[in-house]
Amino acid sequence: MSSLAMDAPILTVHDLNKQFGDGCIRCAGGADRRLEKNYCPACGTVYSCQNLSFELYPGEVLGVVGESGSGKSTLMRALYFDQQVTSGEAYLSCYKDGLSNLFAQSSQQQRYIRNHLMGMVYQNPLAGLRMGFSSIGNIAEKMIAAGNRNVAAMETRGSDLLERVHIPLYRRKEAPKNFSGGMQQRVQIAKAMSNNPPILLLDEVTTGLDLSVQANVLDLIKHLQRELGISMLLVSHDLGVIRMMADRTLVMLDGKVVEQGLTDQILEDPQHAYTQQLVHSLL
Repeated sequence: MSSLAMDAPILTVHDLNKQFGDGCIRCAGGADRRLEKNYCPACGTVYSCQNLSFELYPGEVLGVVGESGSGKSTLMRALYFDQQVTSGEAYLSCYKDGLSNLFAQSSQQQRYIRNHLMGMVYQNPLAGLRMGFSSIGNIAEKMIAAGNRNVAAMETRGSDLLERVHIPLYRRKEAPKNFSGGMQQRVQIAKAMSNNPPILLLDEVTTGLDLSVQANVLDLIKHLQRELGISMLLVSHDLGVIRMMADRTLVMLDGKVVEQGLTDQILEDPQHAYTQQLVHSLL
């Protein structure tokens, strides 16, 4: 792990909860609550995230691994304010001295955080790109949202980022709808980085891509992370991706973190039965 990771955390999350549904007497709390996995059969409430707490350090890649439905993507959408949390706290050291709960900020302040302090790369490029805009137009859109009005500066920055993610410059005016899945993900990465955010959120960014394309996208992310020292929260259901990319790892099951630690440690000596099952399926 980077020596930077000995610093104070850049992101701290305490007891993040997200439920879909109102809950009932059977599931709404107490030691005797009865859920099937993270679902209440009595009222239909789904507890997608349950008391999630973790820290992300400067220059660190923190992996989040778990099966489909474990709450990984809900966590990412909550951190990027795509969804409101039910309860919980999150603090950024680079926002108001790390003293203000991000989830309690006004929508205007949350937009500021999204546009300046975080970048998001979605599993489905349709969620992160305007497919009818040009590629450089997508980058400019994020820069305009952050208050940039200098067309020449946006053109220069957009071209630089597209080059960095290996999109040929002669295609910068082309719309992502004409691109392959791997190229669309690379445009998303460029867009997410447009305002130099200290944190990147990466949600299953290689799902659905061919293996060789997956490897290219992961190599690119790793290279950018090392070069720029960005902190990354990387969600995947694929332990191979986590092994290649992450310094530390959280293992999620049914909306809870069941194990966390150094990635090597978790892969070599998994403690929780579910993590053991994941690791054995990788071998």
